[in-house]
Amino acid sequence: MVKSGLVSVTFRKLKPREVVDLVAQAKLTGIEWGGDIHVPHGDKARARETAKMTKEAGLKVAAYGSYYYAGQGGSPSFEEVLDSALELGAPLIRIWAGKKSPAEADAADRKKVVDDAIRIADMAAERKVALAFEFHNNTLTETTESAVQLLKEIGSGNVRTYWQPHSKDALAGNLRSLDTVLPWLAHVHCYQWDAATNVRLALEQGESEWKQYLARIRKAAGDRYVMIEFVKDDSPEAFLRDAATLRKWLA
Repeated sequence: MVKSGLVSVTFRKLKPREVVDLVAQAKLTGIEWGGDIHVPHGDKARARETAKMTKEAGLKVAAYGSYYYAGQGGSPSFEEVLDSALELGAPLIRIWAGKKSPAEADAADRKKVVDDAIRIADMAAERKVALAFEFHNNTLTETTESAVQLLKEIGSGNVRTYWQPHSKDALAGNLRSLDTVLPWLAHVHCYQWDAATNVRLALEQGESEWKQYLARIRKAAGDRYVMIEFVKDDSPEAFLRDAATLRKWLA
């Protein structure tokens, strides 16, 4: 089943309570809580409080959006990230595939990411929590080919990937990308940008593309969220309109 949600970092200036109220008003079903502002890594009290308010609003915690960069060391530690995810009740933690693009990373860089991902995947699996990579520039998931290579090298059923369309790629390329990662697909980040200017647009302006993406996403086994990430002018009103659009597409 494909469910609807919000990535909380879309509204970093809002407090968790305001985010919860907005998602409930929008009649979406889940929230990916960010580990930078809303549920800071290692702050277990904040995680428990946020979990409680999410549940009381009839919403689900879709994931914990951490800023853990595999293979990099430093802060936050994965122990802090996992502690927060457990208190939050998150079934999945979003992580990052290092800090270098495939073109910049050498074999040693890739090995660090792979080895660390295997380590933390085992830690998370012991607590029944899954991991998934952010699908993003300047990491080893910048390209679809590199992302799939990385997942195969890790070889863990507990590590998957998010997906989002690359705004500068044509529809055909994004469809090929989605088809390729479908066996490893966790959740999807949903937005509509102007490819030439990177200006955020109303989600409804991407209807023709997103209906094709959603048709592909529905073919993947299991449940996942399609979560709105970033909206026109960072506006709650724009989000409510986008949420209505997404709900219509998923109906």
